[in-house]
Amino acid sequence: MAAVVEVDVGGGAAAERELDEVDMSELSPEEQWRVEHARMHAKHRGHEAMHAEMVLILIATLVVAQLLLVQWKQRHPRSYNMVTLFQMWVVPLYFTVKLHWWRFLVIWIFFSAVTAFVTFRATRKPLVQTTPRLVYKWFLLIYKISYATGIVGYMAVMFTLFGLNLLFKIKPEDAMDFGISLLFYGLYYGVLERDFAEMCADYMASTIGFYSESGMPTKHLSDSVCAVCGQQIFVDVSEEGIIENTYRLSCNHVFHEFCIRGWCIVGKKQTCPYCKEKVDLKRMFSNPWERPHVMYGQLLDWLRYLVAWQPVIIGLVQGINYILGLE
Repeated sequence: MAAVVEVDVGGGAAAERELDEVDMSELSPEEQWRVEHARMHAKHRGHEAMHAEMVLILIATLVVAQLLLVQWKQRHPRSYNMVTLFQMWVVPLYFTVKLHWWRFLVIWIFFSAVTAFVTFRATRKPLVQTTPRLVYKWFLLIYKISYATGIVGYMAVMFTLFGLNLLFKIKPEDAMDFGISLLFYGLYYGVLERDFAEMCADYMASTIGFYSESGMPTKHLSDSVCAVCGQQIFVDVSEEGIIENTYRLSCNHVFHEFCIRGWCIVGKKQTCPYCKEKVDLKRMFSNPWERPHVMYGQLLDWLRYLVAWQPVIIGLVQGINYILGLE
C-alpha cells in the first residue's frame, strides 16, 4: 500500500522541486490529486499581483465587450444577428473536431444539411405555398426535441447531485456526463434553431408581402387570408376545426393557429405579422402546461450570448494577457 503523502507548499522553489520528485505511480488517485493540487499552489506562489491584474483585465474586457455588443445590436441588428448565428454554428464545430467528439459532429452535419435545405426553400422567390408549413414544422420539431432533451439532461444532473443515480448502480461521473451532454445538446440546438427560424420567418413574410420589417406591407390583408403563410383561412374563429383551428389576435387579425404559434414561439416574434401590434403571449398560451415553452425560449435567447460571444471574449482576454506577458 502506498504511503500517505504529506506536502508542504510553504517552501517556494524547494517545495516545487520536492513535489516534482514524487513518484506518482505509487500513489492512490486521492494522493495523486493532492500532489497535483500542491504543485499548482507551489507554481503560482508569489504571483498574486499578476493574478489580480489578469482578473481586472478579464472584468474590463467583459464590460467593454458587452457595451459594444449592445450598441451593435441596437444600431445594426441584422448584421449582429447574422454574425452571431454564424459564430454559434461554427465555434462548437472547431472544438468538436479538436476534441474528437464524433457523435456531436454526426448530429451537427445532419442538422446542418436539413436546415440548409429548409433555409434554401424559405429564401426562394416566388415562395412555394407549402414552404411556410415545412419551415415551421421542421423548426418546431427541433424545438420540441431540444426542449425534451434539455429537461432530461437537467433531471439527470439533479438526480446525480442528490445521489439517486446509486439506486440504478450508475457511477456519479457517468451519470453527470450523461446529464451535462444532454443539457448541452438541448440548449445548443434550441438556440441555433430559433435563430435560423427567425431568419427564415423574416424572409418568408417579406416575400409573401403582408409583413415588412421596416415600413408598410406591400399587400392588403383580407380576413380570409393568413398573413404568415399567405394561404386561405377556411375555419371561422368561433368554429372547431378538424385539422387546425383559427386564432384571432387582440388587433382582430386572424391567422391559422399553427402559423401564429410558429411565428411567435419558433420565429421569436412577439408582434402581429401585419400591423406589428404587441402580442399577448399569456393570452395566446392560456394552458399552464404551454407557458414553460415561453420561458424556455427566453432562456435560449440569453444563452445565445454565452455560446456565440463568450469564447471570443475569452480568446481576446488571453491575447491581451499574452501581449502583456501575463501567464
